[in-house]
Amino acid sequence: MMLLQLIDATLRRPNKFTITNINWSLQAGQHWAIMGPSGSGKSLFLDAIAGRVPLSKGQLLHPIGSLKTQVELVARDYTFDWRIAGATQFYQQRFNTQTAEDAPTVRDLLQNQVRPLGTIDPASVPLPPPAYATEWLTKVADQMRIGHLLDRRLTSLSNGETRRTLLARSLLKRPRVLLLDNPFSGLDTESRAQLHTTINRVAQTGVAFVMVVDERDVPDCITDRLVLEAPRHTLADTLHQAINPPLVQSTLPDALFANAIRMRNITVRYGAKTVLDNINWTVQRGEKWALMGPNGSGKSTLLSLVTADNPQAYANDFELFDRKRGTGESIWSIKQKIGYVSPELHLYFPRQTRVWDVVASGLFDTMGLFRKLNPAQVALVENQLHQLDLWAMRDQPLSALSAGQQRWALLGRALIKNPPLLVLDEPTQGLDATHTEQFRRLIDQCCTARPDQTLIYVTHYPAELPDSITHTLRLAEGRVVH
Repeated sequence: MMLLQLIDATLRRPNKFTITNINWSLQAGQHWAIMGPSGSGKSLFLDAIAGRVPLSKGQLLHPIGSLKTQVELVARDYTFDWRIAGATQFYQQRFNTQTAEDAPTVRDLLQNQVRPLGTIDPASVPLPPPAYATEWLTKVADQMRIGHLLDRRLTSLSNGETRRTLLARSLLKRPRVLLLDNPFSGLDTESRAQLHTTINRVAQTGVAFVMVVDERDVPDCITDRLVLEAPRHTLADTLHQAINPPLVQSTLPDALFANAIRMRNITVRYGAKTVLDNINWTVQRGEKWALMGPNGSGKSTLLSLVTADNPQAYANDFELFDRKRGTGESIWSIKQKIGYVSPELHLYFPRQTRVWDVVASGLFDTMGLFRKLNPAQVALVENQLHQLDLWAMRDQPLSALSAGQQRWALLGRALIKNPPLLVLDEPTQGLDATHTEQFRRLIDQCCTARPDQTLIYVTHYPAELPDSITHTLRLAEGRVVH
């Protein structure tokens, strides 16, 4: 039985990237992996067969009925729903207990019971009845290992917990075709194994999967593969060029410090939940650390103290760049010494920001560009855009780029000022294996050229760690285990 079919289809992004002459069909019993290099149009393909992007040419046939009810595209982030996107307003929100209380819970999301942000009188905006029976909700939540999260606020979830929640939301709808865009991205080893088991089990129930997935994470249920060709100019060229020119020179003088981080008995609690428990950690200047641990182990919370995004910093005893936190320094003086990228930053960065402004904002550590650059700063941004081969897309908004290209622009933002401390939290999400390897080479080049470069690198894939890593801190349930 035919479920979906593309006939002589042409797909086009707003930035004019085009895939032409696609002929493809999904039959009952098939499960497809959509593969190809970053920027080749994998996410665009999913958007097209979900009916979210109109075809520029050709036909999309769906004999199974309405795309809206029969085909479900698992959201990549909270922007799929304006009510939820409004309640999760800024990436530091998960670390602020007061504003976090305004966010919906996982149960609210799954039951489609979310009031608009800023509702003063909840009684004036009655909620609809729960969308699903309690038994079905419990079954799906248990399948996705989020039963214990149902009463947690969305803003308190880790990256991996968020992804499992969004997948559960789609499974609840009992779709005929389920579209997944890099479902294993951001998940720890155990969570990936559990998700493999879940996908393989659901595939046996008659649901057809079409998923963008990396070679290392292809589920056993996959029966067919569609490999999209690289466009004439891809991130492979970008990264190859990026590792050859001399490094961009910092606009800031090297800060003199002995320890980038020195933490003593750090504890962070939210209500009754202890997220970090008695952490002691010293990062000396020039050390390169891997920060490892499963989803929910406290890695992002620990980094939020370092990047001055967590107000509980003032209740703890630690020093950044040899200065005790809370002794009068501004958060901007701290951020000035740090280059930072993370899944949360990517999630909340304004999508209409043009690439030029994304990269330039790294000079000021803002979520966009809000001041005029002087000639030296303009030259620095131009140099960085050329080095990372982002020049041709400098005037494009982030929303017009592929997920991998968006992440590359944010990496340019983190690297532009050659900060003494680089904090890279899962920096290669959205990049394929080839580009991930070449990014590793770029980071190793930075560390070789600047022996005093301090680095903290987070990943769930040990093979992705740069060769320059010298130390490892491993967390589990908020405690140091290694």
